[in-house]
Amino acid sequence: MRLNRSLMAATAAGSLLLISACGSSDSPKGAPGGSGFTPPKLSAQKTLGTSEGQVNLIAWAGYAEDGSNDPKIDWVTEFEKQSGCQVNTKTAGTSDEMVSLMKTGQYDAVSASGDAGLRLIASGDAVPVNTGLVPNYKDVFPGLKNKQWNTVNGVSYGIPHGRGANVLMYNKEKVTPAPTSWSVVFDEASPYKGKVTAYDSPIYIADAALYLMKTKPELGIKNPYALDQKQFDASVALLKEQNVNVGEYWSDYLKEISAFKSGDSVVGTSWQVIVNAAQAEKAPVDAVLPKEGATGWSDTWMISAKAKNPNCAYKWLDWIISPKANAQVAEYFGEAPSNSRACALTADKNHCTTFHAEDEAYWKNVHFWTTPIDQCIDGRTDTKCVPYAKWVQAWTEIKG
Repeated sequence: MRLNRSLMAATAAGSLLLISACGSSDSPKGAPGGSGFTPPKLSAQKTLGTSEGQVNLIAWAGYAEDGSNDPKIDWVTEFEKQSGCQVNTKTAGTSDEMVSLMKTGQYDAVSASGDAGLRLIASGDAVPVNTGLVPNYKDVFPGLKNKQWNTVNGVSYGIPHGRGANVLMYNKEKVTPAPTSWSVVFDEASPYKGKVTAYDSPIYIADAALYLMKTKPELGIKNPYALDQKQFDASVALLKEQNVNVGEYWSDYLKEISAFKSGDSVVGTSWQVIVNAAQAEKAPVDAVLPKEGATGWSDTWMISAKAKNPNCAYKWLDWIISPKANAQVAEYFGEAPSNSRACALTADKNHCTTFHAEDEAYWKNVHFWTTPIDQCIDGRTDTKCVPYAKWVQAWTEIKG
């Protein structure tokens, strides 16, 4: 039951995560650290004051469980008792919704995904975070600190929550030998025509770009989210070729599991938590991080520049990445925790091994979702990159 619930949370949060930026006018016009992206001048809080008595959160489903969905799943109640801060949570279904809600000034903190984070920073809706006021930050895995989606010009704008990779799942009985490359889904001559599955989102274009980055170095792709027009066109062309092999584009985890159980799908992109669920239902599947690497996702807790309860917000940020709470949310949601000490506290002692929480070498091959913007986030200044709105348009064409 725990696994099914974590899948529901993952679906609510993950499958909608990046389809949210469609043509948003709030998209930043520059890149972290680049000359085209200068956030408003805001300062981080210097000291903690008296608790205000409450904190208003915007969160993905499964990130702030208080026992109301399952009495056994509750890391909010203890926080309220220890901090004196009552937690009021607004569950959001998309990043666009999170961005809009943050603009109202009614919320203190948000569990922003990579695409929402940059927009909140650029618009001045997220304030820099003083990590010194978050004692548990010292135990956050180094691979999650100072990244493009949570840091600009060396200034931190949030506290990492967790991470996950988009892995290659395959039917062990039908796909032999075991695949080691994304070529099994991108090769037009794939022997699994009609039984390939792909993630149904414009951000999947980055998966094609990553494959081309490794197989066609002459294109000069350095970052799958920073594509000039030529690189973008090549990625779109690859996906149009792949379309003839795709039997189903998935966004519903139940449909993907069902397709692998029935044999309608035998290979394609997935999440580790989905692989685990499929195996639990006796589907003959396994998963691999291919030699080219993979795309992935990471969420960050950010504080509103208009927060009315900033002291309680800081207490929540420290709590949600504390070892015990971070272990609980990571296991319930189905992800790798951000706190290195959380692994010793998961109920399933193999959780962190399964989700590669402590394997930094593994994460070096994962390119985390970041909003494509016209300022190339790979450092180029002599060209413009294709923004996400164009990715959305292209995705419709790719699927025909």
